[in-house]
Amino acid sequence: MNAISPGLHKHELQGLLDAIAQASAEDSMTNPLTPAQWEILTPYLQPCTLAASQILFNQGATDRTLYLVESGTLSVHYQDDKERLRLAIVGPGSVVGEGAFFSHRPRSATVQAAGVCRLWSLTALRFAELSNRQPAIALGVAMAAGAVLAKRLGNRRRRVAAT
Repeated sequence: MNAISPGLHKHELQGLLDAIAQASAEDSMTNPLTPAQWEILTPYLQPCTLAASQILFNQGATDRTLYLVESGTLSVHYQDDKERLRLAIVGPGSVVGEGAFFSHRPRSATVQAAGVCRLWSLTALRFAELSNRQPAIALGVAMAAGAVLAKRLGNRRRRVAAT
């Protein structure tokens, strides 16, 4: 699963690129890369489809995978001893998992598909490889994900939704 997928091509990411271009949510991602850079990035990403109600990751999980949302919506919620609290809804053109990606800390919330979702995952290992082989592209991805994190942290209501 962690092997670079030579069969993936940039045109398979067209739905993601369209979602990023059309996203209007306050915490949407901006397109950090040129078409040629997306072509180079594509093999480092893995497609992921979630069924409705499927959990992407649980609060407390320790992986650092970053997910780019192509389609569908994800519910971000926090569970304490008394109740489950919805923190945010994340839609196409944004990311989830950015908090753990940058902090190396456990996931701060659970993320669950509200309906069928298509995502692209970038594992910490793949990001490290990308950083070594294509530092400018890795920097672009990190800056775009960091901008989403900064937008979420700057919004009191969504501050705790940095996953």
